[in-house]
Amino acid sequence: MANSFPSSGGGRPGSYQRRNVDPFAAIRRNHRIKVPQVRVISPEGKQLGILDTAKAVNLALENGLDLVEVAPNATPPVCRILDFGKYVYEEQKKQSHVKSVASKIKEIEFTARIADGDFHTKLRHAEEFLDHGNKVKMRLKFRGREMAHTELGFALMKRAVAELADMGHPDAELKLIGRNIHVMLTPLPPNKRKPKHIVSSQGADGEGGGDEASDGEAPAAPPASPPSSGSNP
Repeated sequence: MANSFPSSGGGRPGSYQRRNVDPFAAIRRNHRIKVPQVRVISPEGKQLGILDTAKAVNLALENGLDLVEVAPNATPPVCRILDFGKYVYEEQKKQSHVKSVASKIKEIEFTARIADGDFHTKLRHAEEFLDHGNKVKMRLKFRGREMAHTELGFALMKRAVAELADMGHPDAELKLIGRNIHVMLTPLPPNKRKPKHIVSSQGADGEGGGDEASDGEAPAAPPASPPSSGSNP
């Protein structure tokens, strides 16, 4: 009876081959290194010279470490003695850090004719993002005939960068790409951040609270007047 299960790539009939998605699986180490000789680097980074592969593997295993191929295309291939498990952990940690940083990029969009109130609102949002440690990508988009006066857009973006100078610094100069001006801001260290627009907003709220408090005290004034008038007789 014919097998009804599909076969894959010359594998055993009726079996499925899983695709190996481990990015470190292709790195040869220890007895998987088949070349006769390798150039060896110690765990401290010192050159140990060219050794027979078997001898290099034994040297690594005797120290509880692994012989890991780091430059397979060299002649002979370069290998390093290290803790492969720790190496994988550190590399994964670096990759996750890069992904987390990328996910923390926030975008603020301006227009060349933005109203002053909207401009300060966007600056306040940018300050909030920077205050949380996020990078901020600011972009100004030209519409229609506004491209004839790009200097106005550059002036506005320079103003925005200057307004946020106490919260973040630009990674590079302003760039015009197509119909957009771009600039990326990186937050300053927490102890050097001095928000302007967030503070002014809170200050306005605080002043409003003070007015409400004074309004609340106003009704207490009339009761104070009868005793004084009563004391005149």
